[in-house]
Amino acid sequence: MTTVRKESLSEEQFDQLLRFFQVFSNESRLKLIGHLAGGEKSVGELADVLNLKEPTVSHHLAELKGIGLVSARAEGTMRIYRLETKALETISKDIFARPNLAALVKPSELTEEERILRTWVKDGRIVDIPAQEKKKQILIRWVARQIDPARRWTEREFSEWLSQFNEDYAFLRRYLVDNHYMARENGIYWRTPESDPVL
Repeated sequence: MTTVRKESLSEEQFDQLLRFFQVFSNESRLKLIGHLAGGEKSVGELADVLNLKEPTVSHHLAELKGIGLVSARAEGTMRIYRLETKALETISKDIFARPNLAALVKPSELTEEERILRTWVKDGRIVDIPAQEKKKQILIRWVARQIDPARRWTEREFSEWLSQFNEDYAFLRRYLVDNHYMARENGIYWRTPESDPVL
């Protein structure tokens, strides 16, 4: 998940950035901007073309005015609104400048192993066995790290212990042996001294 950070933006720029995205996340406000791009309009005219109530249109206009995209002038008892196209161009150019966009994304601090474990392990159990070999290897190393290297297991004991990680304990057992994390002889299993499950 991406995280917004403030390190390379001033407080004012950061707040402006958030307001911009909040304002433009609303479909009605986008349509309203589109209609104002065609010329000045009153609240009543905008309400008619957008099929919205006037108080709703006034609310949207206030949001747009708050970030400088719309201005109003009095005409008799009405207020006529216009789109500030230069302000829109300036804000867009500033906000979508590469450094400012880059400032929105916090690089992941998780390693690849941590990301895979977070995805595939819930409450200490492997939720499913992934098809991709690399992911299997990371999961099997995670299981191997939890095996007591001094212990000897019967197959039944080892299978019961593995079942806490996934119901397919036979797959885990076989995979641990095939990848040399475990050795087996005469029905007894143990972690091999030469195996190093730590990444």
